[in-house]
Order: sequence, then structure tokens, then C-alpha cells
Amino acid sequence: MAVLERAATRGEPLRRLRDLAAEGRLEEAYDEVVPLLAELADDPGARPGWARRAGRLLGRADRDAVLARHPGVTPVTVAVTGQSTVADVVEPLTGELARHGLLLHAVVGDHGGWLRDLTDPEDPDGSFRGVAADLTLCLLDDTTVFAEVPAVWGPDDVERAAAQVAARIEAVVRQRAAAGAPTLVLTTLPLPRERTHQLVDHRSRARLGAVWREFNARLLRLGAGTAGLVVIDLDPLIAAGGPVADTRLAQYAGARLGTELLDACARETAHLVRALTGRGRKCLVLDLDHTLWDGVLGDDGPDGIAAAGTLRGEAFGAFQRAVRQLAAQGVLLAVSSKNDRDTVRAVLRAHPDLLLREGDFASVHADWEPKSGHLAAVADALGIGADALVFADDSPAERAEVRHSGLGAAVVPLDDEPALHVERLLADGWFDTLAVTDEDRARTAHYRAAGARAALRAGAGSHEDFLRGLGVTLDLSAPEPHEHERLAQLTQRTNQFNLTGLRLTPADAARLTADPGRLLLAARTADRFGGNGLTGALLATLDGNTLRLDNAWLSCRVLTRGIEHALLATLLAHARHTGRHAVRAAFRPTAKNARARELYPSLGFAPEGEHDGTLLFRHDLRRLPAPPEHVRITGPLTGGLDRRKHS
Repeated sequence: MAVLERAATRGEPLRRLRDLAAEGRLEEAYDEVVPLLAELADDPGARPGWARRAGRLLGRADRDAVLARHPGVTPVTVAVTGQSTVADVVEPLTGELARHGLLLHAVVGDHGGWLRDLTDPEDPDGSFRGVAADLTLCLLDDTTVFAEVPAVWGPDDVERAAAQVAARIEAVVRQRAAAGAPTLVLTTLPLPRERTHQLVDHRSRARLGAVWREFNARLLRLGAGTAGLVVIDLDPLIAAGGPVADTRLAQYAGARLGTELLDACARETAHLVRALTGRGRKCLVLDLDHTLWDGVLGDDGPDGIAAAGTLRGEAFGAFQRAVRQLAAQGVLLAVSSKNDRDTVRAVLRAHPDLLLREGDFASVHADWEPKSGHLAAVADALGIGADALVFADDSPAERAEVRHSGLGAAVVPLDDEPALHVERLLADGWFDTLAVTDEDRARTAHYRAAGARAALRAGAGSHEDFLRGLGVTLDLSAPEPHEHERLAQLTQRTNQFNLTGLRLTPADAARLTADPGRLLLAARTADRFGGNGLTGALLATLDGNTLRLDNAWLSCRVLTRGIEHALLATLLAHARHTGRHAVRAAFRPTAKNARARELYPSLGFAPEGEHDGTLLFRHDLRRLPAPPEHVRITGPLTGGLDRRKHS
């Protein structure tokens, strides 16, 4: 019966999209798109190609009308260029981005014009003139190098050509970094068999393979060490998805990258855009029975479950190892299980098969309540939005209940084949980020410390008593070079306390730190339970006698401790201490920052009106707010504060 039900519902989301497009109602009903695409993507039977089919339909929608009707949809402009025919990436990229509430505006460069597009976007004859791209995607292929080799060639000729192309790319990257250009996404170059097997001896083929891999390794190292550049390695995508291209299309249409590979590139690019726009996920919520172990705990008992020692058990063990790997990089873990709580905790503490233990989970929920309630409780306990959760479960009914609850949690569709658990967990890159920082690796420890803070709060007589006993410290100064990645990540992930919705890249952080006309500050916080790391930031512009506060960010982990007031009070005192006459600030409402709306008025800022939906404020610096007494403030900006209390 379950198989028949799945067969009956398969294709329904796509059919609904077709109906909306045929009826001319895509703009009106665009709020249905995200849940429809979530269902479509979660159905293994719809892969591959779901994003391309959906993107073809969504491309009919009038972009301006969608944005006017649905303010929660975020527009994203992507400039697409490359060596050969690359326009075919637009449809799958449209579908992949739409799944995450992002509306694509794609601008495609001319065939083979990647070098001009990247080095001279304002060329009067260029495709990118006047385009304010959020991201540039450059898809290269084997002809990028082979266009530089003679008609009759050998491995040495390819090596020389590859060195020239690599040097050219490195110069482009340096030029774009100096100009503050948006994030550039490059791909490694596939080496088709039609190239390798034009060499008839195996030694030459081996030499060519080595030269090609060294070239791609050079690109990957460039991506690993350069802010504002991401290099997508095509080798894993080709291994998972099939041939590089269709031979006939490659010859007649110049399409050197095939449909399946472009679909995979679109997926990886969408994961990156999702991270850059603050839509990254933070916590993986796991079912237990047939998800983390083989068997049903309530029926089989602790001795009847397995994650090792049997064929199926070993597959669950491999899944646990993958989950543990994610956790080591800052992904929070939680449990949602319909089981007895005490039995679950006992198994997590002592079962010999388990690699994951109770201490690895920031939150454990085991009872008979709906799993959407578990997820809401996890989000509340961790102080994050429910849309920062990823839910993995083998039950279609449980997944459907969570998907239709309105929480916004992502859903990973597992089933009764544990060998596929790892593949399905990683398929959508829910936790992808530009870089993993030390704060990420320490995240689970931070949330364990949060439990100790909760105990202190429970024992305190009032919230003020709790704050006085917490011993909060704030260090406010310019970010160090090694902190640019973390600061950018903070701006990309912070939604509740992001006063204008502005996001920065590591390249932006480096450029703004060096700009004498801008003031970029990193806020590092700690308390009696340990350091929280870099949890906040301020960005301001020096504008004559006025300081313009462009934005402020603060991690949700440290909200409600007075740190936001300490940040702004310090900046105001510094502005007056350095002879400024006023501080201007802006607040742009977003879907998630409503709780910060009253921050400026609470600190004495007066409203100055509104511009394009942004609320404008001004502080005349005559009467400064006092920093919270329970926060000890350090750093070079404290000259205007009462140092007897705050140094």
C-alpha cells in the first residue's frame, strides 16, 4: 500500500507547478513554490532533473510581479560566463534557488567570452555592463586549455598551455579582489576520454593525466587560499552523475558540459548562494529507529538494535561516522524519537555499537508527541529559528508531518536502505559554508555551556541578578586577518540581529578593515562559563563630522545579555570622544529581525524618516546611554566611556 501511495503522489508537485504556469498564476501563488519544490526534491523518484524541469516552468514568471506580491522572496543576480555554451545552467539554477526562497535573475555572457566578462564587465559591447551581480559563475572546460595547444600536440604542449591559462586565471582573481568584485565561482576542468586517447601510448596518457590534475589542483589551492573565490571540483560531480557531455551536442552546439553536469553545478552553486544569503542550516535533528541504528528500540529492546556487526548494522555505523564528521565541523546534533526518554538516554550512554553518545547531542527529545513539536522545542532550547534545522527520518509520515507543519525545517528523505543514508544526508549540502572556523568547531561546547547558564538563570532571583552573576565581557576592536572568515560567516548566518540584512564576504571584511574611511569592528564575548568567540560586529562610515552606522550584527547565542546595548553605547561614546557631531543609523525590516526594531529608540536615537522601506535614525550625542553595568568592555574604543567601570 505504501508503494502505491508513493506512486500516486509522485509528480504531483511538478503537476501543480505546470497548472499554475498554464493558468498564468505563478506570480499570484508564488508562496506555494518553496513547499512544492521541497516535496519534489525530497522524492528520490524525481531525481535527477527535477530542478531543470521546475526552473523551465518558473522562468515564465514575471520577476517584478513576484517581488511585488511576495516581499519574503529574495532576488539574486548571477552573472554566468564560460568557455563554451553555458546558458543551459540557468534553468536548473532557477529551480534550485527557488527551492530556498531565492528568485534568480541570470545574465549570460557571450560564447567564449569569459576572460572579457571577468576582467572588463563594463565593456560597452559586453554582456555584463551595468549588471550588479551578487555572484559570478564561470564554467570552464577542456577547450580553455586545448585552444592554446598546437594542432599536433603532446603532454609538454598541454603543460605549457595549462600554465598560461592558470596564470591568466590568477591575474583575473587578483584584479577582481582589488576591485571588490562579488564572489566568483570557478570550476575545475574535466578531461574527456576523447582527449586522453588521442595519445596512443600509456606513458603519455599518464603524463597528460598528471599535468591536468596538477592544473586543477592549482585552481583548487587558489580557491582554498583566496577570499572572494570559490572553486567547485567537478570530479566528484562527474563520478556521481555520469558523462561530462553529450558528444554530438559538444561537437555541433559547443556544449562541452552536459546537462547532468550542469545540473550538478547548479546545485552546488545554489548551496553556496544559500550560505551567502543567510539561509544555512545549523542543527541536524535525527530520528533513531532505522535512522541511527537498525531495529526498533521499543519492540526489539537495547539488545535487538545494531549499528555494527551485521551487514545492515555496519551501514548505520557508516551513517553515524558521517554525522560525527559533520558535528566536528560545528553542526549541532539533536534527537527526535518516538520512544521512552529514559530508555533512549540509557542506550545513548552505554550501547556498545554507537559512535554517537548522549554528550554529542545538544538536545534529546524522546516521547510520543508529534515530531514537529520536538523540532520546535529543539529550536527554542538552542535559541535558533526552526528554519535552521535539518530533520532526517526514515518514515514518510513523520517527514510529511514536519514538512507541512510550517516550521520551515529542511527534510532529508531516508528510507529502509541504510546504505543510502549518507548519500541522501549530504545530497543537498544543507550545512555548506564558505569556511569552517574555530568558533564552528567549538559550537557544541558553546551550547553545553548554555546549559550551565540556564542553571544559573534558574537559580537567580531575577534576570538582573543572573546577568550580574554571569560576568559578561566584551572586547571590541578591528578584526584580525585570521578573523575575516569568521566575521563574514557571522554576517551571512545572522538574521535575528542583523539591522539591515547586509551580508559580507571575507574579501569584503579584508577590504573594509583596510579602508581608512570605514570602521569595521569585531565583538568578542565571554562570561564565567568560557569564551563565546567572535559573536558580533559593527560597520560604520566616517562621513565628515558624522559617523554613519551602516549595520550591526550579533549572534543569537548572546542576545538578551545586554551586549547589543554595550556595543552601541561604546560606539556612541567613541563618536563623541573623537569630535563627531552625530551618529546616523538605519534599520531595514526583514522577515526575521523584528526583535531589533526598537534598539535604536531605546538608546536615544530619534527617527529621521524612511527611504525605500529603510527606517532612518539620528543620535545627536548630547545625552549618551550608559553601557550596562554588568558588561566589562575592553578595546581601543573605550576612551569615551567611564573607564573605572568599563576597562
